[in-house]
Amino acid sequence: MPASADISIEPATETGRFRRFNRMYTRFIGTLNEGLLNSEFGLAEARLLYELANRNSPTASEIAGELGLDPGYLSRMLRNFERSKLLRKKSSHRDGRSTTIGLTARGKSAFKKLNALSDRQAEEILESLAPTARAELLHSMQVIEEVLKPRGIRKQYVLRPHRVGDMGWVVYSEAVGYARQFGWDETFEALVAKIVADFVINFDASRERCWVAEMDGRNVGHIFLVKHPGELQTAKLRLLFVDPSARGLGLGDALVKECVGFARTAGYKKVVLWTQSILTAAHRIYQRAGFRLVKEEAHHSFGHDLTGQEWELVLE
Repeated sequence: MPASADISIEPATETGRFRRFNRMYTRFIGTLNEGLLNSEFGLAEARLLYELANRNSPTASEIAGELGLDPGYLSRMLRNFERSKLLRKKSSHRDGRSTTIGLTARGKSAFKKLNALSDRQAEEILESLAPTARAELLHSMQVIEEVLKPRGIRKQYVLRPHRVGDMGWVVYSEAVGYARQFGWDETFEALVAKIVADFVINFDASRERCWVAEMDGRNVGHIFLVKHPGELQTAKLRLLFVDPSARGLGLGDALVKECVGFARTAGYKKVVLWTQSILTAAHRIYQRAGFRLVKEEAHHSFGHDLTGQEWELVLE
């Protein structure tokens, strides 16, 4: 047998990757230590302090619901806080049968110190990163947060016309998004850059549009409708993109619907598009909008062997 060997505890599956990230992150931020940030509080106690400091006289049941904690476990933590004179209880003004809880002056002081330690940890981590790495980390965190939010509380998006600065974001999001998901090379980025440059230089507001989707003040999607060269009654749908953080909200359908509605208003008789056979999620969006596949052709582009597809929608 070899003197040493790397042992893989988990296979390189999606489940294994998910668990590996959890192990790395909990170790990185120190949640496995007996006291969070070298304080007297564990992770659950620190989170309880945060909720009590940022809520106006909550009940224990409200805290349990927000944190997803077992009521018995929460009760034990609350009793410990009360014994340590961090917590005070009083009858609810709204319902005399229930009790509200809050921090004492000592509890507020403990939270203030722990909160300062948390801020310092975050600042030190972010300051240690290069600007591009810091921006990518924060964006990735936001993506994870949005994807894992329960559907009922996920933020809504708005669609707006393009403005200065959007085209740079379009090129970046398309290039990075497809490189990550499919391994497409920089020639795809060059194609997107040419499409948006042509759009800006030759923009005809009466016949063309770009819509950008925003959520929480940040761009999360886009789509273009442009004139088809040499065919006055045909429009071309281009660059449908939805950021991973905004998927599952129906945003792709909404963007395509805007394109089709504008095409009808502008007097087009047909809308066409070019896509790839591997983009099956986009195909479902096009099918729901009434597009049909009319042609397929193999080609080598963006560093890969692909099958291009032409779809069209006849407008009545």
